[in-house]
Amino acid sequence: MKNDLNTIDTLGTLLAQIADLEKQADAIKNGLKDAATAPNGSNVFEGDLFKATVIEANRSTVDWKKLSADLGITAEQLAQYTKTSAVFSVKVTSR
Repeated sequence: MKNDLNTIDTLGTLLAQIADLEKQADAIKNGLKDAATAPNGSNVFEGDLFKATVIEANRSTVDWKKLSADLGITAEQLAQYTKTSAVFSVKVTSR
């Protein structure tokens, strides 16, 4: 793909619009979460076109750094079980 300035500007504009829309969506989601967790709150909300359901789930994570330190695992040993993959991203900033 050639470095077309109009394409870059279009990408930047779209990403800015998406960021604004995500902020709006997050504010609505936070309101729904608050309503669902209120005393006697419902977790299902219905509009004319869509239905939203607030679902609570627990997530557990392992603190690998602390675990390896507690077990006496060295950085070299940990590296033997570490997988590295290439990840590509595009960063867009305004001028």
